[in-house]
Amino acid sequence: MSISDFLKKWWTTNSSTKSVKVEDLFASSSSSSINNKSHIDSDLNIVSYWEKPEDSEVINIVNDIFLHSMKSKASDIHIEPRDKSVNVRFRVDGNFVDYKTIDLSLRDSIVARIKIMSYLRIDEHRMPQDGKIAYKLFGWKSIDMRVSIIPTIYGEKCVIRLLKKDDKPPELKELGIMPYNMVRIKKHLQDNYWMILAVWPTGSWKSTTLFSLLSQFDPKENNISTLEDPVEYRIPGVNHTQINPAISFTFAKWLRSLLRQDPDIIMVWEIRDEETAKLAVEASITWHIVFSTIHTNSATHTIQRLVNLWVDPLLISSSLRMIISQRLARKLCIHCKIAYKPSDKIRDYIVGKVGRYMKDKVDLTLYKANESWCDKCNHKWYNWRVWLYEVLEMTDKLEVLMLQNASRIQLEIQAVWDGMIPIKEDWILKAVLGETSIEEILSVLGT
Repeated sequence: MSISDFLKKWWTTNSSTKSVKVEDLFASSSSSSINNKSHIDSDLNIVSYWEKPEDSEVINIVNDIFLHSMKSKASDIHIEPRDKSVNVRFRVDGNFVDYKTIDLSLRDSIVARIKIMSYLRIDEHRMPQDGKIAYKLFGWKSIDMRVSIIPTIYGEKCVIRLLKKDDKPPELKELGIMPYNMVRIKKHLQDNYWMILAVWPTGSWKSTTLFSLLSQFDPKENNISTLEDPVEYRIPGVNHTQINPAISFTFAKWLRSLLRQDPDIIMVWEIRDEETAKLAVEASITWHIVFSTIHTNSATHTIQRLVNLWVDPLLISSSLRMIISQRLARKLCIHCKIAYKPSDKIRDYIVGKVGRYMKDKVDLTLYKANESWCDKCNHKWYNWRVWLYEVLEMTDKLEVLMLQNASRIQLEIQAVWDGMIPIKEDWILKAVLGETSIEEILSVLGT
């Protein structure tokens, strides 16, 4: 019996007696085999309604992919059909890691399984689809997954973003923010109203930085509300809201309603359009603190991006107080990294850029990957991530340039003159401290 035949049979048998939910199709085994209800509700249980061994095999394969991606600390799962097989690979610390190759005959069944888990149409193969999975683990734990499926010439390709639900965001000091940037950030957290933006491309953990900033405020003394897609952290006392575009519950509509809720601090998960941008700016100049993210390539690019969204430059200068541009690089494994002395040319370049922060400018030591077997990092030579930051403070001179429609280069020169440390200088210091390598930074930021 195929998956489609099974669904028809199940629906015919049960539709007259009770209402049917999609998740019921993948319910766990009976309580006689597992006593703990948290186990019964888990998506990891293999006992299912499938009659053919091949159908149970599909559940095993999908669970295996999900579990190994979590074990590998992957941020994304890529299930890619090819002409003779289906390739599965993970994005770990920003780089792809091949996991396994699956027989082509299981391609459609695997995609159908993922579609049903994410409430998508299993009979639609020509159009892209987006969905979400709340994947339940044992012990009442779960992980959110954002699913994107698009058709290719070899079949449907599936990409899944893993979003761990954490109860508490990391502290600011855990993000690797250098003292010269930390001073600026903490200064503006004392202001009564403004807007702070975290920027850079997707996958830079911008929202993690915002939640760390948000956790600096006491929910007992402030009315704090967030709008997210999806909800990543749950901070006690904070009003978390999940958007729902299916019912036209968007960022802009939420912001308009929230301003009637007497908020003190507002966090908008992302500024995506003109309406949301204007409402966020207007909220910040009416005595509210606003945090948000936006996709741009640098701190100074953000100003031009807001202008391109038709936000009045005069309103931007009145509301925007700080832009935090960030990027992620792989962190060297502390167990297998090796020290070396750079050439005189590299040493002179580093001293010229960040020598004012260094005690010893002559005996400089850098670190690189050992490229030998290491059990601690599983022969990856890097373990976890390190944040690279660029913090731009709005100043009077920057505001004048912005109102004069200055170019990005002019804005950047003035920002550096006003004290901004460019992100490339921040990474040089991270390399000098031994947190990452020159080679890794060049692969992330370029020359």
